[in-house]
Amino acid sequence: MQYSVGVEYALHCLVYLIPNESAIGIKELAFFQGIPETYLSKIFTKLTKVGIISSVPGVKGGFKLARDPGDISFWDVVEAVEGKKPIFQCQNIKDKGYLYRDRDCSDCADSSCTINLVMLEAEETMRSYLQGKTLSWLEEELDRVLPAQRRKDTRAFFAKGNSTNAGE
Repeated sequence: MQYSVGVEYALHCLVYLIPNESAIGIKELAFFQGIPETYLSKIFTKLTKVGIISSVPGVKGGFKLARDPGDISFWDVVEAVEGKKPIFQCQNIKDKGYLYRDRDCSDCADSSCTINLVMLEAEETMRSYLQGKTLSWLEEELDRVLPAQRRKDTRAFFAKGNSTNAGE
């Protein structure tokens, strides 16, 4: 199982929206992270569609969190970017096997697939874990593990308003 890099891009960029009162543009986020602006725009369209962020129109427009960071879990971001389909796609191949091939097993007592049940339980465990990790948690964790000056410099970059000119 592998999530697309879009989940990583989304989580990294969403954390920058937390402390800011003003909206942040795609250009600033893409420039700061060194990621493709067009791809980030597609990810932000998905995040907007599910109500994680909102678009702010105008010259000073961009994006803001649409909900409190404590109400946005990693799982919310995964589902927004990757979609809601289950990770494991059971094809029920046991019913195509030799013992079941010529029988109608719609009412068989052992018709549930043990493999599917285990995989669904594993996915539920991961979902539960990621639902417990929110953007607020991430913000606190970054404050704990990153140097204070780096956090200060990051906030200053986005507070400038003309941050895409930083490389000029």
